[in-house]
Amino acid sequence: MEASITCYSRGTFLPNASSQSSTALASPPSNVRSFTPRSLKSNSFFGESLRTVSKSSLKVSRTKNSSLVTKCEIGDSLEEFLTKATTDKGLIRVMTCMGEAIRTIAFKVRTASCGGTACINTFGDEQLAVDMLADKLLFEALTYSHFCKYACSEEVPELQDMGGPVEGGFSVAFDPLDGSSIVDTNFTVGTIFGVWPGDKLTGVTGRDQVAAAMGIYGPRTTYVIALKDIPGTHEFLLLDEGKWQHVKDTTEIGEGKMFSPGNLRATFDNPAYAKLIDYYVKEKYTLRYTGGMVPDVNQIIVKEKGVFTNVISPTTKAKLRLLFEVAPLGFLVEKAGGYSSDGKQSVLDKVINVLDERTEVAYGSKNEIIRFEETLYGSSRLKAGEPVGAAV
Repeated sequence: MEASITCYSRGTFLPNASSQSSTALASPPSNVRSFTPRSLKSNSFFGESLRTVSKSSLKVSRTKNSSLVTKCEIGDSLEEFLTKATTDKGLIRVMTCMGEAIRTIAFKVRTASCGGTACINTFGDEQLAVDMLADKLLFEALTYSHFCKYACSEEVPELQDMGGPVEGGFSVAFDPLDGSSIVDTNFTVGTIFGVWPGDKLTGVTGRDQVAAAMGIYGPRTTYVIALKDIPGTHEFLLLDEGKWQHVKDTTEIGEGKMFSPGNLRATFDNPAYAKLIDYYVKEKYTLRYTGGMVPDVNQIIVKEKGVFTNVISPTTKAKLRLLFEVAPLGFLVEKAGGYSSDGKQSVLDKVINVLDERTEVAYGSKNEIIRFEETLYGSSRLKAGEPVGAAV
């Protein structure tokens, strides 16, 4: 399946105008309603994901020697938000280009064939046509950004030279379409990526990221980002006219009885995990599990509560990849005020030794991660007096 994107002077990627349907993404019919910042603030259609405040409480100094304070506002476009949030033009360019690729993927997910192919990646995973399409679009976006030195994906797990500089440039790792096996059933799927400074994606940790993000392709398309030097995790909504609009800040993950238990087959020979699942059931937690990591982790950020687990056992080895999935999502959750764990430490403190490194993981509120660590490993680093790890 062929797909391409065109880069304009402002870093805007659009589906190639080879059909009326693809052009419609950028130019909606005149009778389609557009949402302005004012109408967004007064509209309840989008439910909880809209934090209806006129201005965010986030304040970030542009430089150490400047008294200039930037205010990031609900209703800002992606470009406006990034310009206020950072002076790093290279990072702005990378995040903008990836956002435009995600916009194009959202359109393609809705229209592309999702039949299985004979293609197998080097990890042995069967790929779907839409996987490869998303992979291609993201690599193109990083090439066009001109600030990406190296990139690699879960489907192409080898460093690809994108032509960008080492000094002032970035390296990006991504999962182009997490949950691709549930595309054909029309479940929500997503894109995950992490951004590291320079030219290294091994010998680094998740805490070294300067940014991370996920695109969520569901009833709405959203782009959820976090930047190292600005508090919180930030949700952008794709509007009818193809623009991203800032609709929510998350700075705190509170307590709440909602759980998403991945890899339940591990309960067969991991008694500690079985005990944890029994606790959730007996305490009448609400089960919210889709089988897709992106929507399950995103709901913790949107709902500002809950826990996601994916645990291993003697017969079920770790499946989730630290570089492409676990570290970027850990960055988003911890910037949102939550916690992550591999059972003993934050996933952001795990050194990425090889591109294919895998791990078990839990994301959630502080008390949920304490419970996870204590139940599976007997103690928790998050208890009073024990080290928590450096702030993101």
